[in-house]
Amino acid sequence: MIRSNYNGAREVWVDWLRVTACFLVMMVHSSEPFYLGGEGTLILTASDTFWASFFDSFARACVPLFLVASSYLQFPLHYSTGEFLRRRAGRILVPFAIWTVAYALVWGEGWQSFKCLLLNFNYIAGHLWFVYMLLGIYLIMPLLSPWAEKVGKKELLFYLSLCFLTSFIPYIREYAIGESAVYVFSADGIPMPAHYPLWGEACWNETGIFYYLSGYLGYLLLGLYLRRFGKESSGIKSLSIAICSWLCGFILCFSGFITRVFSTCNGSFPVGGDCAVAGGWETPWSYNGTGVFLMTLGWILLFRRIGSSGWFYNRVVLPVSKASYGMYLCHIFVLAYFSGLFRSSFGIGSEGSLGIFTTAIQIPLTAICTYICVAVFSVLIQRIPKIGKLIA
Repeated sequence: MIRSNYNGAREVWVDWLRVTACFLVMMVHSSEPFYLGGEGTLILTASDTFWASFFDSFARACVPLFLVASSYLQFPLHYSTGEFLRRRAGRILVPFAIWTVAYALVWGEGWQSFKCLLLNFNYIAGHLWFVYMLLGIYLIMPLLSPWAEKVGKKELLFYLSLCFLTSFIPYIREYAIGESAVYVFSADGIPMPAHYPLWGEACWNETGIFYYLSGYLGYLLLGLYLRRFGKESSGIKSLSIAICSWLCGFILCFSGFITRVFSTCNGSFPVGGDCAVAGGWETPWSYNGTGVFLMTLGWILLFRRIGSSGWFYNRVVLPVSKASYGMYLCHIFVLAYFSGLFRSSFGIGSEGSLGIFTTAIQIPLTAICTYICVAVFSVLIQRIPKIGKLIA
C-alpha cells in the first residue's frame, strides 16, 4: 500500500511517478538493441546513434525514480526492523524467485543457468540486477532510520550535497586518465572500470573518502528530504527549476553518449567492439552520474505538482502502479518479441522503410506495445486470489 502518512492517505503523485518510471524502463530496454550487439556493442548507422542516445537519455532516470519513491514511502521505517524486512522479503523475493526461474527455463542453458543463480542473477535477464540493489537499500534502511527520524534540514542537505558531488567522480576520473574510462576484464570475465585512484584509493584499497557516500545512497536521502522537508509547490519557480534541472541532465547524458561514439568511429559506421567499449560509451548514462541525478530531480519536482485524482487515476493509474513491480520483472519476455518483430518489419536505420526515422519509430513503438501488454497481464494476474500477488 502506498501511503503518504501514518493515517493511510494515498500519495497520488507517487502512483503517477511509478507508472511513468515503469514505462521509462521499457524505453531504455527498447533502445538497447540499437547499440548493443556483436561482441558487446554494435551501432549500424549514425541515425541509430542519435535516436538510441535520445530515447535512452530521456528515460535514464527510471531506476532512481523507483528508489526515490521507495525511500519516500518507507524511510524512516514505519514499524520494527523485523516486520519491515519480513514485509519487504515477502513482496520482493517471492515474485523475483518465480520470474528468475522462468527466465532460466525459457532462455537459459540448462542446469548451468540454475547453478549461476546461487551466485548472481542470470545475465540473460540482466534487468534483474535492480532487485539485488533494491534489497541492499532495504537492508541499510533500518540502520539509518533512527538518524532519519531526527536529522535536521541543514544536516540532511549537507549529506545530500556530498552524495551529489560524488556523481562527478566518473568525469573526474576521465579527466585524470585523459580519456574515456578504461575497462579491464576481471577473473570471471566481467568488464570492470580501471579506476584512476582518487582521495585515498589505491590498488590495495578501493574505499576512499567518498566510497560510503557514493552510489544509490543519494536517492535514498533525496526521498527522505522530500518526505521530511519537501513542500509541494505549483508555482512557476518550482516548474522552472524542474525543467532546467531535467534539461541540464538530459543534455549531459545525450551529448556525452554521442560524443563518445563519434570519437570512437570518427564518423564511420558501423562501429562496435567488446563490452568494454559499451561501458565507456555508457559512462554519461550512469545511474549515479550527474546527468541522471539532475533528470531525477526534475522528474520528481514535476510529479510533485500532481495532487488530484479522478476516473483515469482510479481505473488505470492506480492498478498499474500496484502492478509495477510485476511489470518490471516480466517485461523482457514481451519486449524481446516486439523488438524483433519491428526490426524485421521496418528494417534497420536510415535504410529502413521510414528512412532516418525508422529507429525513431521502432524504439517508442516497442516500449508502448510492451507496456500495454505487460500492464494488462500484471493487473489481471494480481486479481487471482491468493497467488496473484505472489506472481506480480
